[in-house]
This record gives sequence, C-alpha cells and structure tokens, in this order.
Amino acid sequence: MNDPHPSSVDVAYAGAVELLRRLDQGEVTSRQIVDVLLARIGAVDVAGDVALHSVAALSDTAVDVAEERDNQRARGEILGTLHGLPVLIKDNIEAVGLPGGAGSTSLEGRPTRDAELVTRLREAGAIILGSTNLSQWANIRSPYSTSGFSASGGLVGNPWALDRSSGGSSSGSGAALAAGLAPLAVGTETDGSITCPASLNGVMGLKPTVGNVSRDGVVPISHSQDSPGPMAHSVDDLALLYAALSGTPPGDVPSAPRLVQARNWRSGHRGTDVLFDEVMTRARESGLSVGERTAGLPGPVDYDDELTVMLCELLDDMDSYLRTRPGAGVASLADVVAFEDAHWDVEQRYFGHEFLLRALASGGCDTDAYRESRERNIRWAVEQCLLPVLEGYDVVLSPAYGPAWKSDLVNGDNAKFVSPSIMAAAVAGWPILTVPMGLVEGLPVGLTLVGRPHSEWVLLEAARQLVAVVQRHVVVSTPTWRAAVRG
Repeated sequence: MNDPHPSSVDVAYAGAVELLRRLDQGEVTSRQIVDVLLARIGAVDVAGDVALHSVAALSDTAVDVAEERDNQRARGEILGTLHGLPVLIKDNIEAVGLPGGAGSTSLEGRPTRDAELVTRLREAGAIILGSTNLSQWANIRSPYSTSGFSASGGLVGNPWALDRSSGGSSSGSGAALAAGLAPLAVGTETDGSITCPASLNGVMGLKPTVGNVSRDGVVPISHSQDSPGPMAHSVDDLALLYAALSGTPPGDVPSAPRLVQARNWRSGHRGTDVLFDEVMTRARESGLSVGERTAGLPGPVDYDDELTVMLCELLDDMDSYLRTRPGAGVASLADVVAFEDAHWDVEQRYFGHEFLLRALASGGCDTDAYRESRERNIRWAVEQCLLPVLEGYDVVLSPAYGPAWKSDLVNGDNAKFVSPSIMAAAVAGWPILTVPMGLVEGLPVGLTLVGRPHSEWVLLEAARQLVAVVQRHVVVSTPTWRAAVRG
C-alpha cells in the first residue's frame, strides 16, 4: 500500500538535520512540525487500517513547548543543538507528564520525574513529543514473551509488514521512526533492544558504552549491561542525538577507521548473510579496507551465565529503583509479581512472568552464582571474542538479525537469526551500532558495528562510510507498508 498519510510525508521523513535547516531558514516552525506529526500519529498509530500502537503516550505540553521554541528562535535564543526538534522516548524512561511505566499497568498513575537524559534533551532545546511502547519490562519477563507487546500498550506493528515483529524491546521507538512519527527517538538496550528494532524496522540505532548515557530515571534490568541510546534515520541524525544525550564531543576521530569482518559471526539466515557478504564486497570495491578474521562464538553456558547475571541484577536494581520512584505503589520486584498475579487477566493474558520469579529466587548480586557467572561471561565476551577479533582494528562488522519474524502472541518470538556480535557487545558493555544494509524478502535487515569502550564517534564515522556504500545500491529509509491489515 502507499503511505497511509501522504500529506505528512515531507515532514515525516525529512530527518533531524534537514528539519533544523528548514527551521533556521524560516521555511517551517516547530509548531508546524509538531502539528503535522501529531496528525500523522493520529492517522497511522492509533486509528485506521494501520494502528501501529508504537506510541505509548503523547505529551500534553508538546504544542506549548513548540511555540516557546519558536518564540525563542525568533529572539535569537537557541538553547542547544536540538532546538525545536521533536523527540520520542521509550516508555521505560521517566519524563514529567508521561507514564514511564515500562509497559506495565502496575506503574500506571505513578508520578514521574525527568530522567537525567530527558533533562539533557530539554536543555538542548528538544521537544519531548511523547513516549513509545515497548516489550513489557524491556523483555525480561518470560521465555515465551512476544517482542513489542505490553499490557499497557498492546502489540507494536512493523510498518514494513504489520504482521511482522517490530523487534524488542525498543519496539515502539524503531517502528515510530520507520513510520515517520518523529525525526529522533531514544531506546534502551540490555542485549539487542536497540540493535534488533533498528535492524527489523530499517532504521539506525546506537547502544553506547554502558555508563556513557545516564540511566538515572530509567526503569532498570542490569547495571552491567543497560544503556539508553539514540535511534534515527541517518548517521548525522544519530550523531546529533548521541552528542546531546552523552555530552561527549567527537574528539580526534580517524578518517579511515580500521574495519574487520568477523567471518563466522553470521545471522544464520541465508539471505541476510549473503547480502552481508555482498555489502562487504562492495565496500572493498569502493576503496574501504576491510580485513577478515575468525571470532569466538557463544555457547549454551555463555547464555546461561548472561541470564544469571541479568536476573540477579534485576532483583537488586529493580528493588532499588522502585523504592526511590515518586508516589505510592509497587516498591519491589516481589510487589510487581504480586500485582501481576492479582491482575493476571491483563498482565498475564498471553504469557507469564517466569523470569521475574527466577530473579526473586536468585538471591541477587551478593551470591557466588552471580560472581562466578559474571566472571565467566566477561572472560568469554572480552578475552575470547572481542579483544582477539579487534586486535589491530577499530571496528568489527557482522550482520545483525534476519528479516522480521511473524508476531505470535501464543507461542512467543521466533528470533532465531541473530549475530553473536550482539551478545558479546552486550555482556562486555561495549558500544554497538546498527545501520540498514538492504532488503531481504522485502524486509529490512541491518549490519552491526562493534568497537572498544568509548569509541562511539569512531563507530559513527565507520557507519557513515558503510552507509554511503549501501545507499549507492539501495535505499531502505522508508517502509513499503506491505500489509494494510495484520494477519
């Protein structure tokens, strides 16, 4: 089908840098941008044949703030690099006036404050347009969960094909960007939660080094792996948002980052892996130097160790977070489990909360099981995988995920096509960036770039060069809206 709201396309897919140019030239106002996007959200996200369900809530103050930004611009008072640009934030990030509920009805009505990253966005002049739906509790709920589903927001659709997964857990952020509902979005990732929706929706996403972007005011899973990060349509837009979120300047970035292809880090999906090899060939033919090297691979013990670490940290981190969040309500992970059991018809309609139960039984971080699992996990991720493959190089390349699988609320996700690079970077807390590399079976797939800690600007420069190679052959920035109805 054609775009479901054609009158808004010019603004919907303009991108952040382009919209800033138009604002500077007086071609458009922030109020006009916000009005167009709100109309598009109403037509594409909450009504009609599409109904993506990617937006969890809209800010009541977005229009007023847009007018304020216009008045400031008219007076020459530019607050920062995002002045007058709308941004969507994932619903596990607190912001005054938005739910910040991580998709759970247990946090409905609970007051919110501005997370530190939201404060940074406002100081940069951004307009918080609203929050995005997500996989409930950022997908740390059940082995049978469906990415993109939450009790409070329903199931997020993929704009490329509405019956396909939008990935998780930053499902709404990825889908909203692909649908042109905002020029910029913020996601969070513990293991794949920015990378996956970026790949499946044909957009870009960066999970920064753990700690580079503040997690204050963000509903937690794992202090050793959680990181908020930017999502956007272009590398320049991604860099613009990352700079505002992190306060990190580019510094001295090499003009030709040293790239290496991990020859055995495959998605397992034949079409995706063939396309990745074609992109690597095109990159070399275009003059980029890309080495090849065999990298370490995960095994069942590695995943078991990662899950043990996440569940132990979930218990401690969630208890600490809920105790300090304003307002009355659930004050511990045990309270959340009790709430979900009491409201099972809403909270456990399609799947349970087995991971929450396992977290309660884990004993937390002050256990030998946690310490031993974390030690083994870091040894595997850093010493066996990342350091050897990156020796002499700056960035390691691999495919991300296969094409989006069909959403299934009965049986859960079928996300079996995924590169080992994502888990290795997640466990280590190292930065990972995903960019579109083309279409497979009419659906977008992504390419991942992993670098050493605090090498985000190197990754962004490498991504800029690789995207230029890809875009000489195919443009995958806007969805084809292949299905008008879910099925």
